[in-house]
Amino acid sequence: MIDMITAFSLIVLFLSIVIHELAHGSVALHLGDQTAKEAGRLTLNPLKHIDPVGTILFPLILLVVTMGKGPILGWAKPVPINPFNFRDKKWGILKVAVAGPCTNLLIAVIFGLIVRFFNLPSTYLILFSIIAIYNFAWAIFNLIPIPPADGSHILFTLLGNRFSNFKILLQQYGFLILIFFLFFGGLNLVFFGANLLFYFTTGRVFSI
Repeated sequence: MIDMITAFSLIVLFLSIVIHELAHGSVALHLGDQTAKEAGRLTLNPLKHIDPVGTILFPLILLVVTMGKGPILGWAKPVPINPFNFRDKKWGILKVAVAGPCTNLLIAVIFGLIVRFFNLPSTYLILFSIIAIYNFAWAIFNLIPIPPADGSHILFTLLGNRFSNFKILLQQYGFLILIFFLFFGGLNLVFFGANLLFYFTTGRVFSI
């Protein structure tokens, strides 16, 4: 049975993912691409962002594997973009890719600083800490340079037209590599990094 903390963590994770995708679409729109807007994806309505595998199946698998205790990660349906519409053809994709993780980092730091500098009741301390830790984790997860994570778009932009065979290989097998990575220690590394950032921001060790 899922306890209240795990249920709240799932809600925080999903809303963090929605905001993450909204950030991608908003930056794409700023760069001249209206694809996400025309698709109705520039919205906080969670139903518009649900991915059957990433939003439902994968978190459920993690819940079963961890016996309902977590940690849990997932993803939403990617916001559609068309790089050919970008005014900045060279760095547009990188800007859009960075927007999501940066937004999650900003959310995490804001809530982390509230935890650090305000004398919160214990309930709010737990809830705000969860918001911070999951946004740190989601930002780190998305910076992994393996498709379909945002880090792969950053990597491919920085590599330019070099290493084309390497790019093709990652694009073909990236999803399987990412799943393998997460199930064989990667998830622990993500949350280890999130805990470090949480400690540096709040001066506290994350515990619930």
